[in-house]
This record gives sequence, structure tokens and C-alpha cells, in this order.
Amino acid sequence: MIFNSIYGPVAHPVADKFKQTKLLICDIDGVFSDGRIYLGNQGEELKAFHTRDGFGIKAIINADIQVAVITGRKSKIVETRMQSLGIQHIYQGQEDKILAYEKLLSELQLTDSQVAYIGDDMPDYTVMQRVGLAIGVADSHPIILQTSDYQTRCKGGFGAVREVCDIMLETRGILSSAQGMSV
Repeated sequence: MIFNSIYGPVAHPVADKFKQTKLLICDIDGVFSDGRIYLGNQGEELKAFHTRDGFGIKAIINADIQVAVITGRKSKIVETRMQSLGIQHIYQGQEDKILAYEKLLSELQLTDSQVAYIGDDMPDYTVMQRVGLAIGVADSHPIILQTSDYQTRCKGGFGAVREVCDIMLETRGILSSAQGMSV
């Protein structure tokens, strides 16, 4: 059977996983951003974030779905952007992402099956192997795409996070109520 999402068909077992998710964990580079890092002459680092992704995050937080980020790099830009979206669980500088993942599970008293993770490259692999819903962005490394329960139609940094958030809301039957939300 198929769940007809606004993004296209989603197999019912996968749609059920979207619906059961209580925590969405996102990687940053290649997921929230397009994966490129801009470095200025003075050593400053710049990243671009899509406003649609931010709207999606605020919408699922408003629907009582927890959100966390786990990233291998450390950046003040990430801290500022994620805090502005209302994300309370921000783990930066995580070379071994599974440690932060296990801390989140314990802190939030969740099981693997209640967690979705969206990633794009090999540092995300071990966490994606554990979660109930593994999601790879459209331009992920091929091994990540093979590991994924769902592959976004949007590329990282270009609305992939929003797509995931919309489907989470859609499977709960509350997508249309979130669209009128102001951010």
C-alpha cells in the first residue's frame, strides 16, 4: 500500500515510521546546508541555510516533535541558526555521532524506533543503522542512500529538511494546520 504524500508516494511501512517519530535528528553539512563551506580571507566561515527548512523545523516543534542536530564540525553559525529555530539539543564537534545519539535516547527516554535521522555521508552511517527511520537527502553518498528507508526528493540545503518535516506532519493529518503558522 502507498501513502500519497505531497512529495509523491511513500510506502505505508515508511509512512508509519514518519508518523511514529518523536525525535528528528539532523546532520548539518549536506543536510541543512548544501555541504559547501565558504572561508573568507580573515578565516571567517559562512554557510547558507534555506528558510523553508527553518519553517519545517518550527512546524514540527510546534507539533511536539523533538528536534536535535548532531554534527562533526563546530561552528558559531550553526549554534546561532539552530537556537533561532528553537532546537534545544545541539551536539557539535561529534566525531563519533553514536555517543551523542545514545545520550539523546537516554535523556529523552526514547527507543531507536521512535527516532528519525537525516544524513548525507559516512559519518552518519552508524546512527542511521540504529534509528527507526533512516533518511538520506537526494544527493547523499550512495552507501547512505542504500541504508535509507526514505530518500528525499530535495537536495541537502535546498528543502530536504522541510520535505521530511512536511511528511511527518502529513502522516499525522496536521500538515494543513501548520501551513498557517507564522514564523
